[in-house]
Amino acid sequence: MAVVVVQRGSAEAAPAVCEVLASAGLTARTVLLADDAASAPADLCGAEGLIVLGGPRPARPLSPDRALVREALAAGVPVLALGAGARLLAQEGAPAGAPGGTSGAGRTVRLTPAAGTDPVFAGAGPPSPGLRPAAEPLELPAGAVVLATCEGYPEQAFRVGAGGWGVRCLHPGPDAVDAWGGRILGGFAALVAARAEHTATRAFFTRRADDWEERFAHQTPAYEAAVARMRLSPGGIALDLGCGTGRAMPALRAQVGPSGQVLAIDLTPAMLEAAARHGRTGHGLLLAADCTRLPLADASVRGVFSAGLLNHLPDPNAALREWARVIAPDGVLLLFHPSGHAERAARHGRPLDPADPLAAHDLGPALTAAGWHLDTYEDAPHHFLARAVPRG
Repeated sequence: MAVVVVQRGSAEAAPAVCEVLASAGLTARTVLLADDAASAPADLCGAEGLIVLGGPRPARPLSPDRALVREALAAGVPVLALGAGARLLAQEGAPAGAPGGTSGAGRTVRLTPAAGTDPVFAGAGPPSPGLRPAAEPLELPAGAVVLATCEGYPEQAFRVGAGGWGVRCLHPGPDAVDAWGGRILGGFAALVAARAEHTATRAFFTRRADDWEERFAHQTPAYEAAVARMRLSPGGIALDLGCGTGRAMPALRAQVGPSGQVLAIDLTPAMLEAAARHGRTGHGLLLAADCTRLPLADASVRGVFSAGLLNHLPDPNAALREWARVIAPDGVLLLFHPSGHAERAARHGRPLDPADPLAAHDLGPALTAAGWHLDTYEDAPHHFLARAVPRG
């Protein structure tokens, strides 16, 4: 895992940026793009963040660096676009303004009130004295938040969505960045580190979301059979955690009936968008959220269905405790995978993992410690299934 640093035309600025990242404990992977490059020599595989220095040639609307920005924003990879690179970020939601304008020399760059609560800018403090503002018009995307401004040129720094930052007035030099720029980079590095776990998940599944349903449609009958083992009565809330494209939602809806509610939760927005395209909104609600921090009240859920999720979480025990928090006293948890342990290990050419949290010797005690009673455990050749209920 690394932060990808993209530099167009010259690599002079990259070492100074990489030095700040290294001081925060992050590895940098630098990519130098020539003006005539036909495609980017790197992608976002394994990327925790993206920093872009420089901008596209006007004759090439979808330049390699802009393509990387677009991919990062779609996958939830944090983006920091500096100097001319900030125009790339703005162009993803609005056309660029025409170059021009007078010099911004002598004008003071100031933070806006929104910078005080921004996760990257909150600790940066005021801009360095004498900082030269960018003096070209720039049209920002709808909903963008301006973080730094100056008289006549208001778009000096801005945030797009929850994961893209553009800083037009910051021009790192070949040997160092000024104190304010270093603090901004430090704030971005801290955010990248804090989001790394979620970033990796979203980046992995975003690329696969478009064809996920078609690749695994043959597993739908197995999902339906697994949901039937929950034996839910009509009414109440049923959760599909790590829902992907929502293959379990129709079966959950059939169990809870019109008086019940199905809530499908996934960390990757692209998966939820794919679920919507496949008509799953007709069976319930789709929500982008962390399954270990559910936005639900205690004891509010009748059923929790989770397929292929628990053994991929960094802290499975914390997840089991959170799911126990939201389950009603008469609720049920069903963990499922359409392949058994031995089948999955053989398919991936590796031995069985004794540390797998779904292994019988680990899952039973973990469920008990989290407040569950395991009443069914099946590790069959062609499926895995564990059913648990709250301990009274």
